[in-house]
Amino acid sequence: MTTLEAEPRSAGAVFGDRVDLARQFTVALAEHGEERGLIGPLELPRLWTRHVLNSAIVAPLFRGRVGDVGSGAGLPGIALAIARPDVEWILIEPMERRTVWLTEQVRDLGLDNVEIVRTRGEDWEGAGTLDMVTARAVSALKTLLPLTAPLVKDSGELVLLKGANAQNEITAAAKQIRAHRLTDVRVELIGAEILDEPTRVVRARVAR
Repeated sequence: MTTLEAEPRSAGAVFGDRVDLARQFTVALAEHGEERGLIGPLELPRLWTRHVLNSAIVAPLFRGRVGDVGSGAGLPGIALAIARPDVEWILIEPMERRTVWLTEQVRDLGLDNVEIVRTRGEDWEGAGTLDMVTARAVSALKTLLPLTAPLVKDSGELVLLKGANAQNEITAAAKQIRAHRLTDVRVELIGAEILDEPTRVVRARVAR
C-alpha cells in the first residue's frame, strides 16, 4: 500500500500561517482522491511535491479576480486559494463529481474567496472579465489558449502551469498566440530557491 509523502519543510515557506489548511486539503486528497477519480494510484508518494507545492508556489504571481480553468481536484485552484486569501478565485470545472469535491473542500476549509462554476471554460458567461487566468495539466498550449485567453480582460494575464516541453508548446501555438493577441509570451521557472522541483509556467499578456 502506498503512503502519503511526508510534508516537506518547504510547505511552511510556501503556505505560511495557512499551512494547516494545506495539510487538511492534502490529507483529504490522499484519503479520497483516488476513489473519486481525482488523482492516480501512484500519486501519494509525491502528492506534496509534485502537486500541492507545485501548484501553490506560483501564488505570488496573482492579483485581483482569477479563473482556474479545468480545476479538477483543486490543483492549482484550491491550493492557490489557501495560499492567497486576498485573491478572488473562480474555479471553472465541467465535471459534476469534481465540482462536488471542490464544493466540499471550499466548505471544509472555510475558503470565502472561492466561487465554483460548473461549465467548460469556453462556455463560461464571464468571458473578458478576469484579471488573470491559470490552468494546470489541461491540454497543450495550442488547445489551451483558445479556452483561457478569451476569459481575460484587456491587459490581463495568463499564468499557465506547464511541463518541461513548455517552450516547444509556445512554438507550436504561434497561430493561437497571434489570433488571441498575446504579447510577452515566455517561460518562467518559479520556486527554484525553495523547491527541489521548481514549477514551470507560461506567462502572457492579453491585448484586446
